[in-house]
Amino acid sequence: MDNKACVHCGEDCGRHPILWNDMPFCCSGCKTVYQLINEHKLYSYYEIESNPGIRIESEKLRDKFAYLDQEELVEQLYEFSEGKQRKVTLYVPAIHCSSCIWLLENLHVMHPGVHKSLVNFLKKEVTVHFDIEQITLRQLVELMASIHYVPEITLDRIQKKKNQKNRKKILYKIGVAGFCFGNIMLLSLPEYIPGKEQLEENFKGFFGMMNFLLALPVFLYSGNDYLISAYKGLKHKFINIDLPISIGILALFIQSSFEIFTSAGPGYMDSLTGLIFFLLIGKWYQNHTYQALSFERDYRSYFPVAVSKLVDGKEVSTPIEELQPGDRILVRNQELVPADSVLEKGEGQIDYSFVSGESTPVFKAEGSQIFAGGKQMGSAIELRIEKEVVQSRLTQLWNQFEEEQTAPSKLKSIIDNVSQYFTLIILLIGISAGLYWVLNDSSKALYALTSVLIVACPCALALSAPFALGNTMRLMGRLGIYLKNSHVIEKLNSITTIVFDKTGTITQSDAVKIEFLGEALGEGDLIAVKSVTRHSTHVLSAAIYEHLNNHDVVQVENYEEIPAKGITANVNGKTIRLGSQSFILGVKAHETVLTTKVYLETDGVTKGYFALSNQYREGLDALIKDLSSHFNLHLISGDNEAERTNLVQYFGSNNNLHFNQSPQDKLEYIRKLQAKGEKVLMIGDGLNDAGALKTSNAGISIADDIYHFSPACDAILEAKQFSRLGRFLKITKQSINIVKMSIGLSFLYNIVGLYFAVQGVLSPIIAALLMPISSVSVVAFVTFTTNYIARNKKQDLHLAKESSPQLKNEKLDPDVIEINQPIP
Repeated sequence: MDNKACVHCGEDCGRHPILWNDMPFCCSGCKTVYQLINEHKLYSYYEIESNPGIRIESEKLRDKFAYLDQEELVEQLYEFSEGKQRKVTLYVPAIHCSSCIWLLENLHVMHPGVHKSLVNFLKKEVTVHFDIEQITLRQLVELMASIHYVPEITLDRIQKKKNQKNRKKILYKIGVAGFCFGNIMLLSLPEYIPGKEQLEENFKGFFGMMNFLLALPVFLYSGNDYLISAYKGLKHKFINIDLPISIGILALFIQSSFEIFTSAGPGYMDSLTGLIFFLLIGKWYQNHTYQALSFERDYRSYFPVAVSKLVDGKEVSTPIEELQPGDRILVRNQELVPADSVLEKGEGQIDYSFVSGESTPVFKAEGSQIFAGGKQMGSAIELRIEKEVVQSRLTQLWNQFEEEQTAPSKLKSIIDNVSQYFTLIILLIGISAGLYWVLNDSSKALYALTSVLIVACPCALALSAPFALGNTMRLMGRLGIYLKNSHVIEKLNSITTIVFDKTGTITQSDAVKIEFLGEALGEGDLIAVKSVTRHSTHVLSAAIYEHLNNHDVVQVENYEEIPAKGITANVNGKTIRLGSQSFILGVKAHETVLTTKVYLETDGVTKGYFALSNQYREGLDALIKDLSSHFNLHLISGDNEAERTNLVQYFGSNNNLHFNQSPQDKLEYIRKLQAKGEKVLMIGDGLNDAGALKTSNAGISIADDIYHFSPACDAILEAKQFSRLGRFLKITKQSINIVKMSIGLSFLYNIVGLYFAVQGVLSPIIAALLMPISSVSVVAFVTFTTNYIARNKKQDLHLAKESSPQLKNEKLDPDVIEINQPIP
């Protein structure tokens, strides 16, 4: 009786398999998993890949997770815990293929208590949102274990330890390969110097056997990852990049072993061990490069905003990375909570849709815990920071705020299509070259075959786009624009039309002339206005609040802010309403003066209005002139038409200026432009523009010194870097060109390498050296060029003069032009 493969995991069942419905299983565990998957009708699990299951040797899991019944312990594992909702991220080392991802992302089918689950394949992590009343964490983990995906749970940073273990493993393999390669080269030295024919046959046999013994650990240990990867790929009917490398390794080993044991020659063990040694160095370098890039994206894509820290009763604008546990902060309406905190003062109405997808605000009383990422939807609250601000967590939330699938990246599509056929083409070239030399000069056949298979590698091709775009994203962050991810660079590169919001975008919130026109306000009225505006993040509210800095603030009740309209609240028994003319008086404004008006109503009586003379951002004129030569420019504003005449001087046309626009009007305007085939960039302050920012092809939120931004935006621009917007858009175009050049460079390497390899004049060692050199050169090229375009001093000098009229006639040294943060 022939041994059969397990239906679930593909392992050999031996002579006595466990049968169920006439299907063989290697163990009762695999049978149980198969029954469970079929019970829930998850048949696609086995359709994605054949034998996708993982076999677990130990089945004694009954009491393994009993410690998860301890509430104090599991609370430390949750990333989010509110009401009956919980969110936890678990490390699952058994994730190995697409069917694993499919099954783990369908946990909600197996248990109604699981709301959703997302898999991070590279980190082998599963993030699960679940209902604690329907399934406990222990039951969730046991459910995953029952289908043979056992999470590894520790209170330490598991992934960090895992990465350290993997880094050590590859270093051990490099050490073994290097030691054996060095010694084999010494033993093979007689073969490379004159007089080798004088060496006695006994010595030749001894040296050959020593070379074989030294090559064995390199072949079986150092190079086994390539062989295993190629085998798994073929097992699943997939040709990966490790296949041609494995064929080269096997060809060298088999040929060399044959020559040594038949005394036909010395073999190529030096080439084999050198090949694996240099391949491993290249692999280590590539892994190191990706890890460095990932680190930059996780921890340096931070938000360029600050939070109001309370120091001795005063509000001090403080960068969020400087916050420490124990600090007290003020969080206003629509602002995000930057770190896990405790509510010290006020009533929280926390919207956790940014974290959990649940949009219904949760009431929080004083003393309650509030998690990072929650948004306050009412009057300002005071919080005490409990945990250090983890900026990567906020960035992760930002990146996950995508309800709709974005269009695939063009560059990624091109690279994926090339890589798909790359290996197959290289195999055909290698085999053809080998056959040609077998017929013409058999001594070159093995070198031609192995060199072709080794020198042609898409590693440099795969590195070019992510490293160039990732490095550009990092450098742009240091210059003052923070991108959600590298895909945003491609979005910005395709823009044809730019739409600006007005208030808080092209106008400065901290340089506004304010006067009150109407009935004289008493001290009580001024205190009430300041107290109400303190809770709002709108730029006009912030300006009025700063204008009244000499007055006190008191408790505010029943605070409500209506986007694009105004604010209503109760202060000292009075009902205060503050907002636009249409909000207070019920009629639209038709002023022609260059002011913005914020009306005040107390207990139903209109007191008058605050007249705010807007100050445009420095460098706006030069920026508009620069952008108008490359893009179609539009302006949409929720304000009245008071400044139309003034803005025509900047934008040059009345047709593209639109006022009295509601948030829905802005969104529809973006859609109309897109319907005409335009690629639209929306630039707003992130408050009343969320719909337009999300609908546009790319959205940039302007951030001043207060902590707010729209999760719907693709990038955040520091307000003081507004005049550099044109520069940033040029950088995106230049970086895409750099990607194309780096792809061309990687192709050039492969073509030149193949040219010499097919002639049989390139040894496998040289081919193995060229692999990492090609990756190094591509990374060096994109690093140098992206750094150069990001710190072009001549452009900085030009921008400095254009944005500051007083500098136009000055002689400036480009080496001392400040660009926000130094670029090393």
